[in-house]
Amino acid sequence: MSKYQEFKKLDLPQIDQQMLDFWKENEVFEKSMTEREGCPSFVFFEGPPSANGKPGIHHVLARSIKDTFCRFQTMKGKLVRRKAGWDTHGLPIELAVEKKLGITKEDIGKKISVDAYNKECKETVMMYKDMWDNLTLKMGYWVDMSDPYITYENNYIESVWWLLQKLYKTKVDVNGEKKSLIYKGYTIQPYSPAAGTGLSTHELNQPGCYQDVSDTTVVAQFKAKSNNVLPEGAFFIAWTTTPWTLPSNTALCVGLKITYVLVETFNQYTGDKMQVVLAKDLVGKQFSGKYGVATEAFKLTDYTFGDKKIPYTVVQEFIGADLVGIEYEQLLPYALPHDNPEKAFRVISGNFVTTADGTGIVHIAPTFGADDAKVAKEADIPPMLVMNEEEDLVPLVDLQGKFRPEMGKFAGLYVKNEYYKEGEAPERSVDVELAIKLKTENKAFKVEKYKHSYPHCWRTDKPILYYPLDSWFVRATAKKERMSELNKTINWKPKATGEKRFGGWLDGLQDWNLSRSRYWGIPLPIWRTEDGTEEVCIGSLEELKAGIDAANAQLGLTQEMPKDLHRPYIDNVFLVSSKGEKMIRETDLIDVWFDSGSMPYAQWHYPFENKELIDNALQGKPGEVSYPADFIAEGVDQTRGWFYTLHAIATMCFDSVAYKNVVSNGLVLDKKGQKMSKSKGNAVEPFETLNKYGADATRWYMLTNAQPWDNLKFDEL
Repeated sequence: MSKYQEFKKLDLPQIDQQMLDFWKENEVFEKSMTEREGCPSFVFFEGPPSANGKPGIHHVLARSIKDTFCRFQTMKGKLVRRKAGWDTHGLPIELAVEKKLGITKEDIGKKISVDAYNKECKETVMMYKDMWDNLTLKMGYWVDMSDPYITYENNYIESVWWLLQKLYKTKVDVNGEKKSLIYKGYTIQPYSPAAGTGLSTHELNQPGCYQDVSDTTVVAQFKAKSNNVLPEGAFFIAWTTTPWTLPSNTALCVGLKITYVLVETFNQYTGDKMQVVLAKDLVGKQFSGKYGVATEAFKLTDYTFGDKKIPYTVVQEFIGADLVGIEYEQLLPYALPHDNPEKAFRVISGNFVTTADGTGIVHIAPTFGADDAKVAKEADIPPMLVMNEEEDLVPLVDLQGKFRPEMGKFAGLYVKNEYYKEGEAPERSVDVELAIKLKTENKAFKVEKYKHSYPHCWRTDKPILYYPLDSWFVRATAKKERMSELNKTINWKPKATGEKRFGGWLDGLQDWNLSRSRYWGIPLPIWRTEDGTEEVCIGSLEELKAGIDAANAQLGLTQEMPKDLHRPYIDNVFLVSSKGEKMIRETDLIDVWFDSGSMPYAQWHYPFENKELIDNALQGKPGEVSYPADFIAEGVDQTRGWFYTLHAIATMCFDSVAYKNVVSNGLVLDKKGQKMSKSKGNAVEPFETLNKYGADATRWYMLTNAQPWDNLKFDEL
């Protein structure tokens, strides 16, 4: 009798099931590891999916690639451990819970307690775990699901805290001073009003975050005060794609060496005669269309409001340096800067001003732009900050994206219509209403629609704002060169992804915004005194316990060690400073991408357990190793996500690569090359495909119809 089973007909799904049953009964996957104990290791990292979303056909592609490499190395006699994992924190889960409960972030702590909210998040995050497990089994993907790493577990959080403390204790040279790799700063950052939190630059560079939008733009007229350079009543004109920032204008910026001209013409909306200042190289662009150069036959004196053509003529020329220091009237006087208002509303210079577009004069709103804030600070220009009810200085736009009460009839309106609930947005946006106001007041030179690329939140798909926030950062720029050096030692497939896409990203690296003002995630383990003069970063549960005991003894408290390290329990822990002052935890969570980037260490509860798995590799000792990865593979969208955070943490904490070889696979598109989506009706259901064709045929199709790093056009025919 043959040792191999004979089949009367080819039924691939049936054969799949029989093979799966055989593997299970004989513990084949488990034996592939137990029988290779002591053999050379082939280290593989499984990127953690989030089980609050259903698996898609693209997950079959990624897992087919990963399984093929791992099986090949197993067949070569190597020990290939494949620890599964779950990514359980962050915006995707929180937003899903908010939608389920019919609440917003502002309702948390009011309509629902933080405790109840986080319990809901914990339940929701594993909503589709069974479906993921089923896909894993059905497609024959060998990964150890019996003991997965889960990012919400205390052991995982403790390892992440240890890494954060390691960064906190690492000092680097910053302008001649030794400073920590973790610091707190008040800066202009990407902020998502819809999600209620700041974002990191790598989140802002996820695929699809920059979207083409058509916005109302304004070339605004700022009336110069009396000066020795310009005639009385002259206007500076400045272009903006964000008219909602104009009430927060506190300066105008010119280029010192740029040539500017004074042009005499008429306002197209009011017919008023006027003189405007702009860059000489941009006269043709701003005075196109209905404007024409004045001639003997087309004089300014002959113009009547309503004529099809408006004459203009250049009457004076000067350089930007001549304009610096000239004061102008506030464009929209809803409020004054709380601090030093007398220093606002004047012309300053900046080296970022160009004549590529606009007018060569840049409107500066320090509260809503990083370049604006920097150049304003250098010129001693105050930001438009007003005092709120709690006596804090805040911008004219609140954290929900609404104008504050100082804005008169605009108070309470969202600065972007996309922030309104469906069906509640006004017909005319704030940008349009402000443009109309400026037109009627002879303060708008030109208003038109403009199509441009604008950043959106990677999870809410709503526009972001650049907003002043007090946040904690990882000083990634201090290790930028080392990250680039180590990246050159990694074998990228395709090579261009590593050299250009990832390498280029590292070349333009910015400090990592670590703070998230949310509820469900790993808490930032930093406690500070009320005056901010003393702080401590906790790196273990043992340290936390010792800190609690010390605070109880010195402050007369009766705190107990929290069983759950999440909010709100950790928020109720107080520590004591070296001077005997009460210390309160910084309320922020950490970026969820730090969670997943920590998995090489936190999956083993390093360094509290399994220390040798990492240290053997780092110290060149004999024995089994689980670091760095010999191989990882995920979609190209992870280039500035998981691939980056793995690399950044490994470089900054261990001066090492996190992975040696990486396959960055392409997208799975429909047969016409279009992106799959349920709304288009072109999405392929993975279970239906596996049930119809079997796992082997599906995997073979995906591996052979395109190079792994190229996009795959999925066509059943």
